[in-house]
Amino acid sequence: MQPISLADPDAILEFLANVTLRGEGVTAENLMDYVMDEGFTEPTYLSAKGEDPEAFYQGQPNAWGIYQIREWKRVLIISGGTGKERRSQITETP
Repeated sequence: MQPISLADPDAILEFLANVTLRGEGVTAENLMDYVMDEGFTEPTYLSAKGEDPEAFYQGQPNAWGIYQIREWKRVLIISGGTGKERRSQITETP
């Protein structure tokens, strides 16, 4: 998958609704639900890059391996990839 960047909250949520994460570590049938459960209800920026054979976009395998979602000063990073356990981390920017 080619790297992608989005800055429209509605487009970000629609994109996340089409991502499924399987495998070890963080999993989600619908990444939008996972992101909202983490408190990101109106994300302002998303970037996705890399490749993960256990990540699916619209049912197709080999979606992005690293997702960075920003909402104001909070950033959620979900990272994984071939042979890696998927992890998530939330940080606050100054």
